Amino acid sequence: MKSITIVSAIFVMVSSSTYMKTLKILKIEYPILILSSILGMMVMISSNDLIVFYLGLELQSLALYVLASFNRDNILSSESGLKYFVLSALSSGLLLYGCSLIYGFSSSTNFTYIANSPSNSDYGIIFGLVFIIVGLAFKISAVPFHMWAPDVYQGSPTSVTFFFAALPKIAALTVFIRFLYVPFLNLLDHWQTIIVFISIASMIFGAVAAIGQSNLKRLIAYSSIGHMGYALAGLTSGTNQGIQSSVIYITIYLIMTLAFFSCLFMLRKKNIFYEKIEDLSGLSVNHPILSIALLIVLFSLAGIPPLAGFFAKFYIFMAVIEQSMYFLAIVGLLSTVVAAFYYLRLIKIIYFDKPQEKFETDHNFGLKITLAISTGILVLYFIYPGILNEIVSKIIMI
Repeated sequence: MKSITIVSAIFVMVSSSTYMKTLKILKIEYPILILSSILGMMVMISSNDLIVFYLGLELQSLALYVLASFNRDNILSSESGLKYFVLSALSSGLLLYGCSLIYGFSSSTNFTYIANSPSNSDYGIIFGLVFIIVGLAFKISAVPFHMWAPDVYQGSPTSVTFFFAALPKIAALTVFIRFLYVPFLNLLDHWQTIIVFISIASMIFGAVAAIGQSNLKRLIAYSSIGHMGYALAGLTSGTNQGIQSSVIYITIYLIMTLAFFSCLFMLRKKNIFYEKIEDLSGLSVNHPILSIALLIVLFSLAGIPPLAGFFAKFYIFMAVIEQSMYFLAIVGLLSTVVAAFYYLRLIKIIYFDKPQEKFETDHNFGLKITLAISTGILVLYFIYPGILNEIVSKIIMI
């Protein structure tokens, strides 16, 4: 997960450099804040202790507050930074309260000691576990703790939204896995119901709420809520296969996000970046290659075979069905069908609506490389779909 975080951060920085220069907000603080946030993610991923995990979380979050409001001349950016700060502070308070309950009842903050504590199944520990799940659910924008995501995604500079949509989700999901499966695997019956509810709510809400959106960044925010629901569905199984399917899902989701935002950075005219859905109207006439890339990404996000997004969902559903959680699988399949509507609507706008004025085509080399690699993986993944499964299965074992 650390390797994925670092590699994806490089792609994010490379592909968004032109955007930051064009908006004239590429200051020395920007890469420092990005690196500070990544350092926090590294600490989170490595943490085996509640206090160390919280330090990593706050280091990541403090940098993200500033990044969200980095474009000071834009009122939407300032608003998104403030909104994220206030709501994130609330979630941090809940999370710390959960940590204090667990420490009070187990006399330790170390995951291994908590797992072996004789009071591991006390009601105080279970209450603390619930509060920490709430705090972590906020970080991955899972329903009902998603309220910050659409506004922050829309208001932040697109390069920061790109960062928001990809990297913090990896770190938070890794902590979810480590936290639920190391100290609290014996409480599976207690936390499984909570994760199932959050997963179902996220999948349904993400599919339905995105239908009426007119802004691409806002649409991808609702889409990410749904995708986090699928990733959490794998964790509900309580098995190795479930964890592996969640890790595979978040990895493929990251690649799809890289491809989508690379396409978004190419929608530029006269130093203005366009992000409305109607701006894609008739894109295939003037930009056939960009249109094909978007087609691949949208089909993959919808989970249409033989693209990588299909295999990501396939592994999740297999893990869930093997544990006889049929209701969760049925809800996931139905929400996939609903979500396919707004992805297909974008494709219809790109290929069948009246074309608009041509976008500029002088994009930086890093952006083109990012788009080529990510779309190439999405298309060619079906040739050897087991490769990611093999890598993950060697690493993850409970």
